[in-house]
Amino acid sequence: MILIGMPGIEKRLARYPQLYSRVGFIHHYKPLSIDEQAHVLDRKWPHLGFGASDDFATTEAIAAITRITSGNFRLITRLVDQIERVLEINQLTTVTKEVVEAARENLIIGVM
Repeated sequence: MILIGMPGIEKRLARYPQLYSRVGFIHHYKPLSIDEQAHVLDRKWPHLGFGASDDFATTEAIAAITRITSGNFRLITRLVDQIERVLEINQLTTVTKEVVEAARENLIIGVM
């Protein structure tokens, strides 16, 4: 079993000795770099409608995702799910900065 959570989850687990004694190891993942984020978005979600990589709207949308998530893969996944909803509800085909911002407003991510 793999537990993935926010930083400090090991301290919370320590309150439950029977569970914590069964934890094999703890690994802290580093945030994704800008290139890694672009790669993940390009490969994992090609159906989102990102334009060409040299397109200004695409560059602006990816920059907004990078700024909002700070390379946190879990947040990227949550934000992309919300982006898909915004695209579907508004019958849009291309991800823009405005779509990303609308998706962020519907998530509880923190103050940006």
